[in-house]
Amino acid sequence: MAWRGWSQRGWGCGQAWAAPVGGRGCEELTAALAPPRLFGRRFNFIIQQKCGFRKAPKKVEPRRSDTGTSGKAHKRSALIPPVEETAFYPSPYPIRTLIKPLFFTVGINKWWNNLSDGQRTVTGIIAANVLVFCLWRVPSLNRTMTRYFTSNPASKVLCSPMLLSTFSHFSLIHMAANMYVLWSFSSSIVNLLGQEQFMAVYLSAGVISNFVSYVCKVATGRYGPSLGASGAIMTVLAAVCTKMPEGRLAIIFFPILTFTAGNALKAIIAMDTAGLILGWKVFDHAAHLGGALFGIWYVTYGHELIWKNREPLVKIWHEIRTDGPKKGGGSK
Repeated sequence: MAWRGWSQRGWGCGQAWAAPVGGRGCEELTAALAPPRLFGRRFNFIIQQKCGFRKAPKKVEPRRSDTGTSGKAHKRSALIPPVEETAFYPSPYPIRTLIKPLFFTVGINKWWNNLSDGQRTVTGIIAANVLVFCLWRVPSLNRTMTRYFTSNPASKVLCSPMLLSTFSHFSLIHMAANMYVLWSFSSSIVNLLGQEQFMAVYLSAGVISNFVSYVCKVATGRYGPSLGASGAIMTVLAAVCTKMPEGRLAIIFFPILTFTAGNALKAIIAMDTAGLILGWKVFDHAAHLGGALFGIWYVTYGHELIWKNREPLVKIWHEIRTDGPKKGGGSK
């Protein structure tokens, strides 16, 4: 009975032993629990073998990176996210993964080739307006956007906003309406003026319409920020309607109702004049009027007075852009 109790206590050492110190922790515990008269060399050897049993450590395998390499540190660029944190879902059929990108690329190229020269020209203007619209959605940029992308004669910054506000829209509906009108008249205005002259007139119209707005705000004392491409687009609309007064136009929401371009221009000018006199605050009617009057003047007189004098420079620019430098440095 004594031996049985001692053996149970001795074999229990394997449960109570945590970590031997110097390799003798379990042996000292066994010696303290065992009776001196039963502690022999042979049995002590058996106890030590039992208590000395250790579980083999688990082999740690190196983590495989998403790139398929193991054991080597993955060096990545600071411009891409960490590979370990990115989820990749490789397809068992690699060729199929290229079908959608191929169709997308072909579709974009076909869409671009089907555009007219005017539509290609205004695509960059529309993209710039969309970019500025997205910047308005960043709260930390609101102060900067208000200072540089809204025109106000009471602001500390006066000149650069006269041009930058032409590409600025805070309301999605406002931007969509302006860009739709610009897209609709793009082919006509570019066929009438050409790409270079259109861009010059459009940018000039933005500045001139904002200057007219400045004058009216200072004269009436009604200060406030203004933004939008309406002034420049009114120049485009007025120029096309002046050169093609018998053209038929329609309202986007009422396509059945049509009217001539000349009548549409008269109605717009009358509405903006009334808004300016009565002090309507929904739109900047002074900028609209300034843009419309500038468009009428330019296609009537300005083209002959301004652009014709620069025709030699425009021809040189066309030769450089279309033909490029001749081989051997010769000329036609």
